[in-house]
Amino acid sequence: MSHITTVVFDVGNVLIRWDPLRLYSRLFPDPAKRDWFLATICTEGWNREMDRGKAFAEGIAELVALHPEWETEIRAWDEHWHEMVPGEIPGTVAILERLRARGIPDYAITNFSREKFAVAQRRFPFLQGFRDTIVSAHERLLKPDPAIYRVLIDRNDLDPAACLFVDDSAKNVEGARSVGMAAVVFTTPERLAADLADHGIALD
Repeated sequence: MSHITTVVFDVGNVLIRWDPLRLYSRLFPDPAKRDWFLATICTEGWNREMDRGKAFAEGIAELVALHPEWETEIRAWDEHWHEMVPGEIPGTVAILERLRARGIPDYAITNFSREKFAVAQRRFPFLQGFRDTIVSAHERLLKPDPAIYRVLIDRNDLDPAACLFVDDSAKNVEGARSVGMAAVVFTTPERLAADLADHGIALD
């Protein structure tokens, strides 16, 4: 068993829900048209550039210029962003609160745009309680680049072997492991509680 003293969280789909389908299923009742739009216009790669640090307004404006016929739907990514983030994942937030009550150090590393992470922190105050949060847009680095994990380690003088990283992406988990962190793929709060126990952190 590894000697874990610190837990490092991803944010999207670990602590808060993130699902563009919730918004674009409303805008496109036809699932085939919705899926085409998200694969062709508001793509994952386009969104990642804002997570990498491009200003949100700039990313929207560039895409509108390329596809003016879809302006309303593109601007919805910004104007109705909250529909894509319907709420917290209560079970995981409860685990976070129990860790904090026990005094276990907690940090976060998230791929998130600068502007929308500030919005998320206001909406979900528990996101303000980490000892440090590495936001991809602030660092202009994206998971799973090993460099973004090293920012957390170096800035906070952490022993990577004492850190357990939790992320819903297997690629991001592998990125954490590449710098010496223990890491698990998040599926459910119940599985996370078991993973924590397996690494020596009991919540009871």
